[in-house]
Amino acid sequence: MTTAVVTGLGITAPNGLGTEEYWKATLAGESGLGPVTRFDATQYPSRIAGEVTGYVAEDHIPSRLMPQTDHMTRLALTAADWALADAGIDTSEMPEYGIGVVTAASGGAVEFGQRELQNLWSKGKEYVSAYQSFAWFYAVNTGQISIRHKLRGPSGVLLTEQAGGIDSLGHARRHIRKGFPAVISGGVDAAVCPWGWVPQIASGLMSTVDDPARAYLPFSEQAAGYVPGEGGAILLVEDAESARGRGATTVYGEIAGYAATLDPAPGSGRPPGLRRAAENALADAGIPAGDIDVVFADASGVPELDRAEAQALTELFGAHGVPVTAPKTMTGRLLAGGAALDVATALLALRDGVIPPTANVPSAAPGHTIDLVTEAREKQLRNALVLARGHGGFNAALVVRRAR
Repeated sequence: MTTAVVTGLGITAPNGLGTEEYWKATLAGESGLGPVTRFDATQYPSRIAGEVTGYVAEDHIPSRLMPQTDHMTRLALTAADWALADAGIDTSEMPEYGIGVVTAASGGAVEFGQRELQNLWSKGKEYVSAYQSFAWFYAVNTGQISIRHKLRGPSGVLLTEQAGGIDSLGHARRHIRKGFPAVISGGVDAAVCPWGWVPQIASGLMSTVDDPARAYLPFSEQAAGYVPGEGGAILLVEDAESARGRGATTVYGEIAGYAATLDPAPGSGRPPGLRRAAENALADAGIPAGDIDVVFADASGVPELDRAEAQALTELFGAHGVPVTAPKTMTGRLLAGGAALDVATALLALRDGVIPPTANVPSAAPGHTIDLVTEAREKQLRNALVLARGHGGFNAALVVRRAR
């Protein structure tokens, strides 16, 4: 069967712009969490976020696109540019219908949408941008990337919140197996504005701790919810033979296994679907649990959800059976961008033989029988399992294998 490999990475994260800057900060345990600056959050119960700092859109985005794009889409376009450059692909030299675009989304470009609705309510319809018709749309990142690079291959968008980054990559692999040479995939999100903030507060899962170093502590005794963030990763997924044929200089790894499940209805008495997703991804990759060298956990930061994930990992791998890490403690949970960034991080870990740390968590809480990695750990890595759960019961699992 056709092998899908990752040949390009583009990362825009709260603790680093660009792949190597992000990776250096992550290995050093440098966090990008801090007080919200993109809007006045002082009257809200949650006031900490992972914001992408130092990003100047005008340095990356053509002036004609500035009026029609949201902060989220600008980050996504930049990450896509970087992924293509990293892969060494000139899209003009590829088949016209050869490259697809499949990204993940949560609620669309809510910052753009909020601004235009405020203009409507306060000033009138004459002050609403014509670009509102599409700039807020959940498929806007896929559309703008496709248009910018003149890509006419199969396109799509997956809306499974935090699980979406993995689901988009699974969908990209499906297109590769159908015969398309390459797909731009992953997810970038940004909802650090009141319109994106209030629904997350309403979930009851957000942390209300004001100390950035204590606000998001998954698997810890002090776990008190999650911290939202913005950014994510775009990956260039390519058919392995196509990559070899064009002389690709870098192959980060192979997308070896993928699976998704949906949790049963509350009160059904049936277990959550995360373990089943992991088992199915392992079966899809054709490897036993013992061949997994590291798990990049979903790490919700909500005690009962952490407990369920730790239990699933113990049942699958045995007590302390595999190193488990959650580098998202340095970025926050990035909605549709989170799992894609975890996959990119896992590929970098495979490349360099080092597991990044779970920042600010000195040890797992009693009862969590997992080998939580709290400091960068050198280790020969062959296979990594990445897990993600999206609000609403979505579960996704991806196995990535080091390039041969």
